[in-house]
Amino acid sequence: MLVLFETAAGYAIFKVLDESKLQEVDSLWKEFETPEKANKVVKLKHFEKFQDTTEALAAATAMTEGKMGKSLKKVLKKVVAKEAHEQLAISDAKLGGVIKEKLNLSCVHSPAVAELMRGIRTQMESLITGLPPREISAMSLGLAHSLSRYKLKFSPDKVDTMIVQAISLLDDLDKELNNYIMRCREWYGWHFPEVGKIITDNLAYCKSVRKIGARTNVATTDLSEHLPEEVEAEVKLAAEISMGTEVSEEDIGNIMHLCDQVIEITEYRTQLYDYLKNRMMAIAPNLTVMVGELVGARLISHAGSLLNLAKHPASTVQILGAEKALFRALKTRRDTPKYGLIYHASLVGQTSAKNKGKISRMLAAKASLAIRYDALGEDTNAEMGVENRAKLEARLRPKQPAHMRCQAVMMMTNVNSPETT
Repeated sequence: MLVLFETAAGYAIFKVLDESKLQEVDSLWKEFETPEKANKVVKLKHFEKFQDTTEALAAATAMTEGKMGKSLKKVLKKVVAKEAHEQLAISDAKLGGVIKEKLNLSCVHSPAVAELMRGIRTQMESLITGLPPREISAMSLGLAHSLSRYKLKFSPDKVDTMIVQAISLLDDLDKELNNYIMRCREWYGWHFPEVGKIITDNLAYCKSVRKIGARTNVATTDLSEHLPEEVEAEVKLAAEISMGTEVSEEDIGNIMHLCDQVIEITEYRTQLYDYLKNRMMAIAPNLTVMVGELVGARLISHAGSLLNLAKHPASTVQILGAEKALFRALKTRRDTPKYGLIYHASLVGQTSAKNKGKISRMLAAKASLAIRYDALGEDTNAEMGVENRAKLEARLRPKQPAHMRCQAVMMMTNVNSPETT
């Protein structure tokens, strides 16, 4: 019996010297306790060394997928095919089927073979001559790094991890910003309460407070950079008649530091949103066109990955995010929800209340096709999404009443009739 043993440095073919040892599976490990004992069980017949890490990576990826690479085929033809009457012990049954089909070699995979492989691995350094342990260790490390990079780069489950993390962080930032802004308005409101009603935009409010500081500085502060002229005049007028309490310089300093945090987080949120938009257009362009980058990213995040989302039917995509309402409705035997996360898409938002359920169903059907095209298709353009969105927008346009359509048809027929010419 011959044994095919894969290492990070190359392929090794061993000859089993005493096949009777394989019958005692439970005690086979004892035969590999020392290098001397191991050399009495198996003997190295041939070792095919990899030329570089690229060849090792190609061989490793082929092995993990149960395929026969070029280097393995070369070894088997050179060594094993000469002794076709011998059985070939292998570690992967799927690979054995491929070898038998292509090279017509008898392959064996059993618990005894697995135990034999484990024994060879423990005494690999002494069994494979001419290969220093240091070199084996270096090639193992290099192959591990190359294989990890290959899997991270090409695995369809990993490519959308950035979207899941980005949308989760965006939601966290929104929550933090709401808390910070609420605290900022309430804190500064004790000193200058009127400005909170005048300046409604949160970022403009924080920038204005940062520039004003104490209420007494409003008259001499130029706010034209952050506020329109009429709003600035209203703020200055309110400062003269304000009913706020006096605060110390230390209080103002802490409030201004809080404003700095709000401004900084808001700027980072804008940057993160641009990043998310670019990633969504690169990974799921058709889904982005259909429902928008935020809703699309939340759908991917909720499903776990784009590939998982592609496995969902359109009915599931429609109510994704409304699981609690669905199970509550099923339990109480009431009407099930018509939409989940997809409710926030612009196409659903611009529809009348009575048609929201219908348009969400149509949008989910088209979005489901777009998701599968993005996840499994080879093209990276958004033509399909643009075309389907145009169809849905055409359905949204209000139709003419029946009597107006009849009048239009009659006018056209009168114009085209020979009597009128």
